[in-house]
Amino acid sequence: VKIDIKIVTADNLNELKELILVFENVFEMENFKMPNNNHLQGLLNKETFVAIVAKTESKVIAGLTVYVLDQYYAERPLAYIYDLAVLIEYQRIGIGKKLIAFTTEFCKQKGFEEIFVQAEVVDEYALDFYRSTLPTKEEQVMHYSYNLKGNNDNK
Repeated sequence: VKIDIKIVTADNLNELKELILVFENVFEMENFKMPNNNHLQGLLNKETFVAIVAKTESKVIAGLTVYVLDQYYAERPLAYIYDLAVLIEYQRIGIGKKLIAFTTEFCKQKGFEEIFVQAEVVDEYALDFYRSTLPTKEEQVMHYSYNLKGNNDNK
């Protein structure tokens, strides 16, 4: 399978939407509603958001998203891989590793200090995958979240 990996540019909103549909499929997101084009275009226009896609025969089959985080401890930014997915029929043939390698090279060229990603402890497949990409280190951390849905919905 010939795979082309590229950054989604601001003039290619459809590629971002195709990538989001890959996430919806792989993550089995029920009742998902695609955000409006203005919102998605706004993301693509930001320097703090990067979407990378893997395509075969002009079809998006995988990809990842990165948020760029400016630091106050250092001048070089951090890259946070937020989502990574490969359509099920294309998994386990090295596409995810190619996405990580592409992202690593991109971030090196842009002068980033570090890339980090998190995976849930119960997701053994994700843990095995990230370990296979030979990260510099693995840390055990707790993740806390604060759901803000509904707090301001009545205004």
